Amino acid sequence: LSAGVKDGSWTVLQLVEALGSCLENTDPRTRGRGIQLLSQVLLQCYSLLQEKEVLHLVLFYENRLQDHHLVIPSVLQGLRALSMCEVLSPGLAVSVLKAIFQEVHVQSLLQLDRHTVYSIITNFMGTREEELKGLGADFTFGFIQVMDGEKDPRNLLVAFQIVRDLITKSYALGPFVEELFEVTSCYFPIDFTPPPNDPHGIQREDLILSLRAVLASTPQFAEFLLPLLIEKMDSDLQSAKLDSLQTLTACCAVYGQKELQEFLPSLWSSLRREVFQTASEKVEAECLAALHALSACLSCSVLSSDTEDLLDSFLSSILQDCRHHLCEPDMKLVWPSAKLLQAAAGASLRAYHRVTHSVLPLLLEQYTKHPQSSQRRTILEMLLGFLELQQKWGHVEEDESTLLSLRAPVCSVVFSALTDPSVQLQLVGIRALTVLGSLQGFLSPSDLELVVDHLIRLALHEEDSQSSEAAMEAAGSLAPIYPKVFSGHMVPRLEEELQSEREEESSRDHRSLRQRCLQALAAVSIHTSIVKETVPVLLQHLRKVQKGSEAENARDVVSVCQSLHRVALQCQQDAEGCRYYHQTVVPCLLAMAVQAAMQESTHPLLGKALLEEEVLAAMVPVVSAATTHLSPELAAQSVSHVVPLFLDGEVSFLPQNSFPCSFQPFEDGECLEAQRRLVILLMAFVCSLPRDVAIPQQERLLRELLALSCSCNCPFTATTAAKCFAGLVNKHPAGQQLDEILQLAVNR
Repeated sequence: LSAGVKDGSWTVLQLVEALGSCLENTDPRTRGRGIQLLSQVLLQCYSLLQEKEVLHLVLFYENRLQDHHLVIPSVLQGLRALSMCEVLSPGLAVSVLKAIFQEVHVQSLLQLDRHTVYSIITNFMGTREEELKGLGADFTFGFIQVMDGEKDPRNLLVAFQIVRDLITKSYALGPFVEELFEVTSCYFPIDFTPPPNDPHGIQREDLILSLRAVLASTPQFAEFLLPLLIEKMDSDLQSAKLDSLQTLTACCAVYGQKELQEFLPSLWSSLRREVFQTASEKVEAECLAALHALSACLSCSVLSSDTEDLLDSFLSSILQDCRHHLCEPDMKLVWPSAKLLQAAAGASLRAYHRVTHSVLPLLLEQYTKHPQSSQRRTILEMLLGFLELQQKWGHVEEDESTLLSLRAPVCSVVFSALTDPSVQLQLVGIRALTVLGSLQGFLSPSDLELVVDHLIRLALHEEDSQSSEAAMEAAGSLAPIYPKVFSGHMVPRLEEELQSEREEESSRDHRSLRQRCLQALAAVSIHTSIVKETVPVLLQHLRKVQKGSEAENARDVVSVCQSLHRVALQCQQDAEGCRYYHQTVVPCLLAMAVQAAMQESTHPLLGKALLEEEVLAAMVPVVSAATTHLSPELAAQSVSHVVPLFLDGEVSFLPQNSFPCSFQPFEDGECLEAQRRLVILLMAFVCSLPRDVAIPQQERLLRELLALSCSCNCPFTATTAAKCFAGLVNKHPAGQQLDEILQLAVNR
């Protein structure tokens, strides 16, 4: 039948006439089947109907809403089809809804038929908003009656969305605000568990979020909702607590202080009780989030001269209940109190100033009062929490900042922690130092020099490796903020330590000190201006240690390479740093390696640290990291030097390039064994180039590498030549040349 309507063989009204006897039959079942057939056709053809046809059909269906209850489901399906028609005359939507509100007891219908009613309402709200608003609060009241008592989760999701639209699209709620709240809040908190084989896929979380969106959508609900939330926070069920706290947080985004005012004491007392008593981290986290949201909401309210500053009185009650616990660093309420104060303080600059004005002087005083390291650590960790909040606003305001007025005692406490024998206290001190350094304009130039002195002492001379590593990390995060101080004050000190030869120290202590110097130089190389100071120091040290031949020297060279590698990684994102590093380090490493290989060719028994397998392997990541992020121009320039060096012994681009003989790594000969090992550096370079960089003399290079990997009797060299060959083949564009090379390899 639908096909006939679609191709114009007959109209829907002709179909109604043809069904006439069936639609007027005295048996409700027969009438129901006739209407069902008509409704199914309408659901397929509603978009083809003319305005006049829609008018007749709407009147027919409205009339049938008074029919026998067996017929109603099919009538509703027909109205759902008509609610989707674009050519619905003005006034019809209102008339359909009035008829449904008046004639149908929706909650006595089956789930699917109730769902149909919600769909009709949703469709009209989407297309006929202005008309429905003309009904005023009658529409809201009608819907409340439709929804009242709904139990099915599939229907609730739609019903909650309708309520939310009523509110957010400003339909008139009239005298029915409380009724609308009652009809939705009766589901709070949601305790739905989907059946194990549920085909509808509705999760508890969907219902929770959908209901929360309704409850937290308007300040008009505040007077009813807040008492409910306070009651449910007291529940024994953790899920109810969490839902109440999350809903409260959501409400704070739309409420003002007017809505919150009378409930603030009860809300605070519930939140405080939960944080002081709960064993659950989840509940604690949600309480703190809610307190933060309350503080933020009160911070945003505009003050007029005659209203009380609610933020101030709210924070006063929090301070009154929590501040004294901070004086008991061993007791169990110290951390809950600190967290509550930090949650409230972090909501706005105004709240932060109000809380820190009261709390920071107290913490500084407590630090001096309690000499034990464990207590001091607790106090400093609390202080650190407040300092970290200041980071949110970045700069320190001159006029109202408590922090600036306390600069001297704060620095003195942090510096004293750095010299404490307790490693745990030192670690908190280092974190605090990093935060202070990140606050613009907080540390004076003389403070900064002290900071550097402390960091050097901890990084190089502190026995515990945790403190040493933390100090290096701190130096790394502060260096880019104060590049001048670090390149001018720290790098020269590290260089001095690196070069000092101390007779009285055992060689093991001296090695560990050198090792730490190298790590510290790498850690601070974050800013290009510092890199330009540290790289020459590292390379100078490399030249010095590679001259020896003991196993010790090989380990030293590996350490320098590890530091150089870290610097290379830190330079990759900065174009200028990347260029400087590549142009300085790569030629220098190649020159040292070539020099060592040539000396080996002429004086085979000296034994060179630089030619050890583990040392060459440590140079690979340095060359590789220095090459992967090159600009196309620099990569092209570099490859035009490095490839001819290996193929033709072209050494003119290397620093200190007066070598005793020629460099011929691809030639045969016993005495060139050492030179052939350097192919690993060629591999590190060409395999790390960006894919689109052209390799000069590529075919010749591939043939040489293939020959070397097949004929060389040193496994180390043969393997690296094969890897280098593979890297070039992988980047080679497809085509005849590549096929020839692969064929050559298979033949070989």
